[in-house]
Amino acid sequence: MDGLDTLRNKFIAAIAGASDEAALEEVRLSALGKKGEISALMGGLGKMEPEARKAAGASLNVLRDEIDAALRGRKAGLADAALDARLKSEWLDVTLPGRPRPAGTIHPVSQVMDELTAIFADMGFSVAEGPQIESDWFNFDALNIPPEHPARQEHDTFFMHRAEGDDRPPHVLRTHTSPVQIRALQAQGAPIRVIAPGRVYRMDMDQTHTPMFHQVEGLAIDRNVTMANLKWCLEEFCRAFFEVDEVELRFRASHFPFTEPSAEVDIRYSVQNGQIKLGQGDKWMEILGSGMVHPKVLAAAGVNPDEWQGFAFGMGIDRIAMLKYGIPDLRAFFEADLRWLRHYGFAALDMPDLARGLRG
Repeated sequence: MDGLDTLRNKFIAAIAGASDEAALEEVRLSALGKKGEISALMGGLGKMEPEARKAAGASLNVLRDEIDAALRGRKAGLADAALDARLKSEWLDVTLPGRPRPAGTIHPVSQVMDELTAIFADMGFSVAEGPQIESDWFNFDALNIPPEHPARQEHDTFFMHRAEGDDRPPHVLRTHTSPVQIRALQAQGAPIRVIAPGRVYRMDMDQTHTPMFHQVEGLAIDRNVTMANLKWCLEEFCRAFFEVDEVELRFRASHFPFTEPSAEVDIRYSVQNGQIKLGQGDKWMEILGSGMVHPKVLAAAGVNPDEWQGFAFGMGIDRIAMLKYGIPDLRAFFEADLRWLRHYGFAALDMPDLARGLRG
């Protein structure tokens, strides 16, 4: 078959001149595609005499294999060239000084809020929010806190100023995030599972108390919720938050106006080399208060206590942050000392993730 050498030289030159994979593909189609020149020649073998067909077929097969090999080689060469170009553009001198950490950091309180939100979200809780300036009714009355309760005295609560003769209900800086539970129940009804993290205010100031601090409260209302569900929920939270395999909690009978029965919860711990080890040891530390929601609280929120019941709990976010990250003084949380923030702060992208561990 005449002209095969010319055809070979033509395609070899075209392959060598292809500048990218798109151009190379065009050469392949013009040579070996269904409508390509070599394919057309092979399609004409059936019209030839047997002897001639045999000789021509062998020559065309050799040509096709040569062109195919040249195409593969050129494709590999283009890929290598592209990789070399990419490596040159992405080259990094590892002997250069490390990149400085961004100046800003996430405050430990914000980090802990994200951590507990991730943990409770995994248990089906959503986040509810409410105003920090609350009416006397939401902050006290709806929570079954009687008028004579010490928490309602001016030496314990920040009351908002009222002009003389103003007979509107008094407002306070909320003393807990429990009013958010009332608002969430009024808005959503039952069943419901929410947590309410946020700032709260009380007139107190020492190494372990500040006038403004942070709390998270949880609420779960359904038809068959019991103290057993509360115990499981708190154990799972402590295990995940403190990142320990086992925890032991102790429930002590107590009294809160908004729960009945009520219990304060202690966690077992020990002190090793000056550090607190939670979940094991022979000591107990109080970490939160809890109980079954009082029927009067459900009724105040518009939920029928004869049909629904549930549990509630509350804990100090600053306190559990101190326990987890070894922060000795609560007042440092609010002093805006940049050295403290750089030491205890978190990177902006250090987002809590239960699958990877809360701190990545």
